[in-house]
Amino acid sequence: MTNNNFDSKAFRTALGTFTTGVTIITAKAADGTPVGITANSFNSVSLDPPLVLWSLAKNANSLPVFTESKHWNVHVLSVEQEPLSGRFASRGEDKFAGLELDDGITDAPLLPACTARFQCRTAFVHDGGDHLIFIGEVLRFDHNDLPPLAFQSGQYALTARKPREEVRLTKSEPPPECSYTEDLLGYLLGRAHFQMVNRLKGLLDEQKLAQEQFFILSVLCIRDRLTLDAINEYIAYTGYSVDQSDMEVLISGGHVVTEDGRYRLTADGREASLHQIAQAKAIEQEVVEALGPGDAMALKLLLKRLIERTDPGLPDLWAVSA
Repeated sequence: MTNNNFDSKAFRTALGTFTTGVTIITAKAADGTPVGITANSFNSVSLDPPLVLWSLAKNANSLPVFTESKHWNVHVLSVEQEPLSGRFASRGEDKFAGLELDDGITDAPLLPACTARFQCRTAFVHDGGDHLIFIGEVLRFDHNDLPPLAFQSGQYALTARKPREEVRLTKSEPPPECSYTEDLLGYLLGRAHFQMVNRLKGLLDEQKLAQEQFFILSVLCIRDRLTLDAINEYIAYTGYSVDQSDMEVLISGGHVVTEDGRYRLTADGREASLHQIAQAKAIEQEVVEALGPGDAMALKLLLKRLIERTDPGLPDLWAVSA
């Protein structure tokens, strides 16, 4: 019996506030065609026996494939697989084109590089209103530390682990309004940046270089033969501006030479820059080990998003030259 006063749209919006993971469910049709759909209805049922469930609309074109197939795979997508989610949620294209599949224990397609995968056998199929509910026995599974892709209120979202006890850097006195606190985003970003850069200072001291010269070498290592003005354009985001005296330090040290007003690295300059990059990578690896690879990847994605949203239009150092 239908309740005429029930607002289906509002009901759907309310359900959408529940944050879920994003999965791709795959199976193979009777004619051998691989089939896959994006779904966020996946859930666990039982640990012993190992059972999981997901649901599919009764009007879905792929419904006959899943009702007739005995096996299907559930892929919990990582944050880097957002484009894959979009591909399998669309219609009218070969969703498996260009994908290299892993070997599974059944004929159901098995996608690589997921946060978790569950290879299942259909145990039961139940009627669920306008959906069918598929309950599967998990025959094999695997997982890793890749942060999972999330879905909330019709949008993709990022996930990150939260420590059980909140980290506090100062004693618990409520801060006055309009004051700097440990929760200020600028403070957190700045402190994290300077704590990591300070680890690089020892190497720069050995090389007798200041941070400004480090920026110059970093730019020239990626894009050579630049004018002083071009170098300053590329490092404008740092708040620093270098001048001829900075270049003279690098020239006298044998790191850089100048030709027709443009600067390029020498072999010694490239080696010095590579040592700096290696040190920076080592520092990053320590951070990854401290945070865990999943949280580190989520942090990078959030920082990339922040950089994109706050970029005033600075030139892209990694853009292909004309």
